[in-house]
Amino acid sequence: MSAPKKVVLAYSGGLDTSIILKWLQTEFDCEVVTFTADLGQGEELEPARKKAELMGASEIYVEDLREEFTRDFVFPMFRANALYEGLYLLGTSIARPLISKRLVEIAAETGADAVSHGATGKGNDQVRFELAAYALNPDIKVIAPWRMWDLTSRTKLIEFAEKHQIQIAKDKRGDAPFSVDANLLHTSSEGKILEDPSVEAPDYVAQRVVAVEDAPDTPEFIELSFEKGDATEIDGQAMSPATILTKLNELGAKHGIGLLDLVENRFVGMKSRGVYETPGGTILLEAHRGIEQITLDSGAGHLKDSIMPRYAELIYNGFWFSPEREMLQALIDKSQEHVTGTVRLKLYKGVARTVARWSDHSLYSEAHVTFEDDAGAYDQKDAQGFIQLNALRLKLLAARDRRLKSR
Repeated sequence: MSAPKKVVLAYSGGLDTSIILKWLQTEFDCEVVTFTADLGQGEELEPARKKAELMGASEIYVEDLREEFTRDFVFPMFRANALYEGLYLLGTSIARPLISKRLVEIAAETGADAVSHGATGKGNDQVRFELAAYALNPDIKVIAPWRMWDLTSRTKLIEFAEKHQIQIAKDKRGDAPFSVDANLLHTSSEGKILEDPSVEAPDYVAQRVVAVEDAPDTPEFIELSFEKGDATEIDGQAMSPATILTKLNELGAKHGIGLLDLVENRFVGMKSRGVYETPGGTILLEAHRGIEQITLDSGAGHLKDSIMPRYAELIYNGFWFSPEREMLQALIDKSQEHVTGTVRLKLYKGVARTVARWSDHSLYSEAHVTFEDDAGAYDQKDAQGFIQLNALRLKLLAARDRRLKSR
């Protein structure tokens, strides 16, 4: 790969990406444009801007992407009820394609010929960043310093930072007890003290969700309304996508909802243990399933459930911008045309539970399921022919097996 002339760096303002900024400047003698995204991680971003200025970034982008993140990435994913390996709500995975999208767009705006990220060579994020970047611009150069440099230890990183007069916070001189990534959908904690899956994670790992033992002793009821599969109101109040997720996060965190300790299979081949906190997303998933129960046809719902693991895997592995994900999204979005209505949920001691749901688009017919007189809505005699037709092949199989055994 030829040396880049201008690089757009995904920049958090932390020690690692600050070292990367300086390394790019010294290694390639190139201009570096920084891009810092507010995805709802709960951190003040102005310090990142000031630090980038001090370090000589040629241009600085700091953008609030919370609404775009929730509207165009989180909500479409939740229409699918996506869970990776049956448990993980894909909080980190779904943020990466948006960051890559803006990296590539900023590269085009500034005339940069390369983008760079701070993902290591062992994780999934390097794959997600780079697959998205190449999908959007096949000619873009992607620089992954962790796969290139010799700064392979915390000591070497600190030495590099001191040599180049990069400000180091006191708590960064020692190893952090675990690594944290956060956005509006979730907080993930991995590494160090969490690497042994046989040891329970310390209580202090959870930073967003209160312990179930400390959650209120009184349940709280909320109503979440949907329109075509997307949440639109909480307790009758219309809100933007990001505002809804923010409010659900507050409610979920308060009641100890959404904490997950998971050993997952990374795309690069190894297993890893992570502690994930997804309070609002856990409530949203429960509510979305609740409204689908009365508005989604059984055939459509069962087909949708059957493709969900594949859809979730595509997102986890970094294929958000692939044609197969877009094809599945079209099918999922078609299924949501009548997923409109309201769900009442009970939030209590770590659990969000649907307790009621209603919709003008409901397929539920009380006349057909009642144990009382149905006034001719359903003729129970029809079930006999239905059973006989479905039993025919089973009878033929049983007859053949009995015949063969009698020989």
